[in-house]
Amino acid sequence: MKIKEQHTPTRTPLDKNLAKNDEYMRSLYHNCSDIVFRPFLIFGSTPALLIYIDGMAHIEELDARVLTPLMQGRGNREMKAHEFLQKTVPVSKWQELVSLEECVDSISSGFPVLFIDQKETAISIGLTQWEKRGIEEPVAERVVRGPREGFTESISVNTSLLRRAIKTPALKMERKLIGGYTKTCVIVAYIEGLVDPTLVTEVNSRLDRIEIDGILESGYIEELIEDQPSSPFPQILSTERPDVVCGNLLEGRIAILVDGTPFVLIAPTTLFSLLQSSEDYYQRSIISTAIRWLRYIFTLMSFVLPSLYVALITFHYEMVPTSLLISMASSREAVPFPALVEAMIMEVTFEALREAGVRLPNQLGAAVSIVGALVIGQAAVQAGLVSAPMVIVVAITGIASFMIPHYVAGISIRMLRFPMMLLAGSLGLLGIMLGIILTVVHLCSLRSLGVPYLSPVGPLKTLELKDTLLRAPWWMMNTRPRYTGEPNQYRQAPGQKPEPDKGGESS
Repeated sequence: MKIKEQHTPTRTPLDKNLAKNDEYMRSLYHNCSDIVFRPFLIFGSTPALLIYIDGMAHIEELDARVLTPLMQGRGNREMKAHEFLQKTVPVSKWQELVSLEECVDSISSGFPVLFIDQKETAISIGLTQWEKRGIEEPVAERVVRGPREGFTESISVNTSLLRRAIKTPALKMERKLIGGYTKTCVIVAYIEGLVDPTLVTEVNSRLDRIEIDGILESGYIEELIEDQPSSPFPQILSTERPDVVCGNLLEGRIAILVDGTPFVLIAPTTLFSLLQSSEDYYQRSIISTAIRWLRYIFTLMSFVLPSLYVALITFHYEMVPTSLLISMASSREAVPFPALVEAMIMEVTFEALREAGVRLPNQLGAAVSIVGALVIGQAAVQAGLVSAPMVIVVAITGIASFMIPHYVAGISIRMLRFPMMLLAGSLGLLGIMLGIILTVVHLCSLRSLGVPYLSPVGPLKTLELKDTLLRAPWWMMNTRPRYTGEPNQYRQAPGQKPEPDKGGESS
């Protein structure tokens, strides 16, 4: 109940008496050493109070554009607040505030607030400034060809990156404040006319239902609005790349930007979207299709290869060629563990090394991952704890998992690998088939904002397979993907195919 009251507080109007407003604000910010209270006289006669947070307000501009004109200038005391600001204070962004709660929200967001005696409104001045990281290439989503910029922790910078790429007023950005204490700014971005209005309504409805103390990262929002939170598969795509967000907005999806994090959420999403890279659309279609199929094959290998090795060694060794079986048997001769235990040891060790490499500094992390894998793998083989074929299988599986473009999809596959190995160690190939069937059934039941997770394969949409199993040339992709409706179905005019050059004809 307390959280709900924080989301919908009772508005307390400002008092005309500046002393009462001052007393309330000082009691509210008691023991807050970073809150600056600056009393002064406007035009040498009218008492006023400026409140701001040290480190979040642009002090030099505040002195030059607010304090100096007001303390040294001349004006009419009877002017209204907006007239007073327009004629006296040279700032481009300002807002009138009528309640104490609005003043607190504005101060907490970094905006200096000006209180004036005998006026029932305060003025929020848009002179914020704080340290922020520069625009850099995302570490986890590097590309050979494509833009080199990524989102930052500043939501204003992130929205400007989207505006720079999509130059139309149809790009809408609805702002919300979520979190009883953090009051985190969350922006819902979409292109009006391309997105289905029912999707926008659904996203806003799910965001409005959130009642929580604080939002520190977009992962909070993701878990609170996804359709099936118990599923290991992500139902909302997260990315640091503005070009990925813009591409999805142009396909009729919705982006959710959260202040304080460079990761932007995209919904609805599908399994095939998680296996696609932004670079697929920058390379030639033949190359992109080949790489996409290579990615599909290695994703499947990452899912079933260790369990397939366990099943063959434990139950179905007659399916292995004789020469290979003799070689594998000789390498396993000194190993005291069954294949299932051997695979579990190696997979857990590999995951631990990968996690350690992520947490350590960049240069040291890469060295620990490579040297650790080589040293531990070679030592384990020489000590007779694991066999050489198992090391090879785990290494290939690890490489295959790195081909998945999005980390959240890769880690889901990695976690499902362990129950698959247990099924293979207990039931053999039958267990692998059972695991695959259960996984496919689960994927068929998933929804992302009501959109089938396996779309456009299940349910089958033949026209959309040209950007799923293949990456057709741009001149063939005339239509957008359809999710819940058909607004603005066509993305380009027909007849975009380049004409072949007719040699010998002069222009």
